[in-house]
Amino acid sequence: MRQAVMYPQEDISFVQLEDDNTGTHLGLYVTGELVSVISLFEKQNAVQFRKFATKNDKQGMGYGTALLQYVMNYAQATGKASIWCNARTSAMGIYRKFGMQPAGAVWEKWGIEFIKMEKQLQQHKNMQIIPAIDIIDGKCVRLTQGDYEQKKIYNEHPLEVAKEFEDAGLQRLHLVDLDGAKAGAVKNWKVLETIAGKTSLVIDFGGGIKTEKDVTIVFDSGAALATIGSLAVKNEAEFVKWLLQFGAEKFLLGADVKDEKITVGGWLETTDITIYDFLQKYISQGVQQVFCTDVSKDGLLAGPSVDLYKKIIERFPGLQFIASGGVSSMKDVESLSAIGCTGVIIGKAIYENRISLDDLKQFGK
Repeated sequence: MRQAVMYPQEDISFVQLEDDNTGTHLGLYVTGELVSVISLFEKQNAVQFRKFATKNDKQGMGYGTALLQYVMNYAQATGKASIWCNARTSAMGIYRKFGMQPAGAVWEKWGIEFIKMEKQLQQHKNMQIIPAIDIIDGKCVRLTQGDYEQKKIYNEHPLEVAKEFEDAGLQRLHLVDLDGAKAGAVKNWKVLETIAGKTSLVIDFGGGIKTEKDVTIVFDSGAALATIGSLAVKNEAEFVKWLLQFGAEKFLLGADVKDEKITVGGWLETTDITIYDFLQKYISQGVQQVFCTDVSKDGLLAGPSVDLYKKIIERFPGLQFIASGGVSSMKDVESLSAIGCTGVIIGKAIYENRISLDDLKQFGK
């Protein structure tokens, strides 16, 4: 197939290499028809893939993307440090969707320009603790069940809270602009700018990101990641455009779930989209980090949805999956770590002193 798709004018021997028999050769079939192929080679602590091709009349249907995602998941699940390929420069956009970056110089062969594309795969020895700060009117608050009427102010100076997290040795921060979420446009970017400028925390910022201008403001204000939730459900085309424009690795996808179905609109509206279909769609577009909130648990300190998260992790082993909602104790944190979560967002349990910063500091040591 590789020869027929890429080099139809050449003999089959043109695409054969001496070490082909050392690789694993995969094909994707649709109703018995082979539509896409890829070969992977495990070398030391890396995976190389090559001979990646999809039949001409089946291109643009997601088959090649699904096959490449399988290889990405395999490399992650088997603990490889990196994955790479020698790509045509004209195809770099495809690989960028998966977080792959150019490595080295362009070279030419057979009148075609090639470049090595590579992705370093993050290894998660310990689950990462991600404290949450929710902002209303520039103040640190928490809601119960996403209800703005059930608001409690914990600190009028979010920077003080962020510094406490940093002093405890935490490295990430989940910052949510609740004013922005309500208004449909980023509002509290000054808070983001202040925390990003005066701490070394890696910040993901969400709430009110609806336009390309909002995304630009978020990154310009110091966020490492832009958090996208409802927009990914309601305006898929716009979100995919951002993934291509800014890089899929720059986004944290948020999925609010009730009974394994995606919810939107402040959790008031449950869609017919399953969490599994939702994740598969965006993983195939290169999304690498996802957090999932069971809306029946959030803000209640009633324990996280371990069974749901376990199902998701088993379905998508290469995904950087972050648990969110319901965490009330260190026992909950340990349970989430045991099933393979790469991170956990904790908010109310910290503010209500159910979990101390000293507990979090000691976790994973």
